[in-house]
Amino acid sequence: MIRLVSLTFVVTIFGGCILATSVGAQPASPSPTSAGIVRAVLASAAVPSVVDAPRYFKVVRVSVPAKQATTYSGAVGFVFTLSGSVEVASGADRQLLSRGEGLLVAAGKNTTIKAGGSEPAVFLHFVLLKADELNQPMESRPATVTEMYRTASPIPGLKPGPYEFTLVRVTFPPHFPINPPHRRSGAAVYYFLSGTGMLTSGGKTEPRSAGALHYEPYDFVHQWGNPGDAPFVILQLNISQEGVPAVIFVKDEPANAPK
Repeated sequence: MIRLVSLTFVVTIFGGCILATSVGAQPASPSPTSAGIVRAVLASAAVPSVVDAPRYFKVVRVSVPAKQATTYSGAVGFVFTLSGSVEVASGADRQLLSRGEGLLVAAGKNTTIKAGGSEPAVFLHFVLLKADELNQPMESRPATVTEMYRTASPIPGLKPGPYEFTLVRVTFPPHFPINPPHRRSGAAVYYFLSGTGMLTSGGKTEPRSAGALHYEPYDFVHQWGNPGDAPFVILQLNISQEGVPAVIFVKDEPANAPK
């Protein structure tokens, strides 16, 4: 059983201090400043166990024609609206998502997603899957579904006990200096929403631009920076042990870190 959480949580990091504010059920839209990174939890779920079967990440892009609807009844995940608006309905629950908003889609429930207004809608669907679910259908017709990413092998390093599964928007302000070396405690898939950031790992620094995806297993030691004039905005699909920080800072990059 998966315990559902309807909550948006905004975390702003200023010079090592973490300020957290609950802002209710709707995603917040905080304005970044040069002082620090802004993190907004758009949706979350509690997963009691992830060791009963290997787990994988998958990301698809879904286009729904204007005034048309699609259905989904698969694994747990999150939808995030890229353009237009969508009405998400499951049982008696209905919620309208505008551009830039995200929502939890529970596992195994018949969910209808309809393009709102008179324009087509495009959204991302992030899912956490078992091996036998990887090739199951996603959204039904008339939606057009394009697979953007799936992990090639099971997510490594997962441990017994409950896990937190979240969709988080992270904004690096312009001219943000490179942060300290760190890794995930669990794993994450990133979708780069806007701007261009710089990723440093294994002695190499490379740009990451809007529209691309990036996978971070638990042992990927790296750093991020934003030397540009515009904010660098990331969507993070993250899984981490309950009560354990999602990000672990390290003093030195280990010799066996990915190159």
